[in-house]
Amino acid sequence: MPDALPISTEHCTVERDGHVVTVTMNRPEARNALSSAMLVGLASAWAYISETPDVRVGILTGSSGHFCAGADLKAMGTPPSDPRVQERMAQIPNFHWKGLLREGQPTKPLISAIEGYAVAGGTELLVGTDLRVVAEDATLGLYEAKRGLFPMGGCAIRLPRQIGYANAMDILLTARSVTPQEALSMGLINKIVPTGTALAEARALADQIAACGPLAVQAILRTYRETVHLPEDEALKISDEIGWPVIASADAKEGSRAFKEKRPPVFKGE
Repeated sequence: MPDALPISTEHCTVERDGHVVTVTMNRPEARNALSSAMLVGLASAWAYISETPDVRVGILTGSSGHFCAGADLKAMGTPPSDPRVQERMAQIPNFHWKGLLREGQPTKPLISAIEGYAVAGGTELLVGTDLRVVAEDATLGLYEAKRGLFPMGGCAIRLPRQIGYANAMDILLTARSVTPQEALSMGLINKIVPTGTALAEARALADQIAACGPLAVQAILRTYRETVHLPEDEALKISDEIGWPVIASADAKEGSRAFKEKRPPVFKGE
């Protein structure tokens, strides 16, 4: 088992295994509800994934059979017990929005591996990830409206853009629970898997992505994010600006050589 990285906190464990970083929300007594210590750990993890060249994919999951039961307002207002985490809390601007993936999303793909409850802030985290693997008996949903609250993680904007207006308003305005089967039919998630296997399935997916050219993968992700709301002609100009350097890269040459030589490519991100 890989050791936890120093950026881990009491409620967020960050581990690296090869090209893959696994981030585990670890507050099982509260179904991994969000706390300040957790959000600081999450924000630190996303920065680490973006800034570490040899990291190619991230996985976000929860401990003890649950993903995240949303915000714990009391815990989020309580300073972390670790003074080093308190210091990071002061040093990271908007650490809560960064932790929730509202700001500062990783420049590498992020996969959510979901078991149990992923509601309110848990579903907002899901919507901030790029690929979503969900156990067959998980529970999703944005419960904010029925509590007189607002989904501050960005779902009022992101969800209609991801799954269409009608489906998004159904989830947001009724504040009801959503089954994995419904979520799959709406295009909200990628895959339903047997209970207890979400992390293993996410890791298999991460390994597939990590085997691809990292420059190509990151360029595809960046192109989507920078052009999603632009007209096609403007978007294509940006796509070309991002794409041509990838075509000219050493990785692209290695990919062609490996294909001709009938062997797996060895990409270096160059």
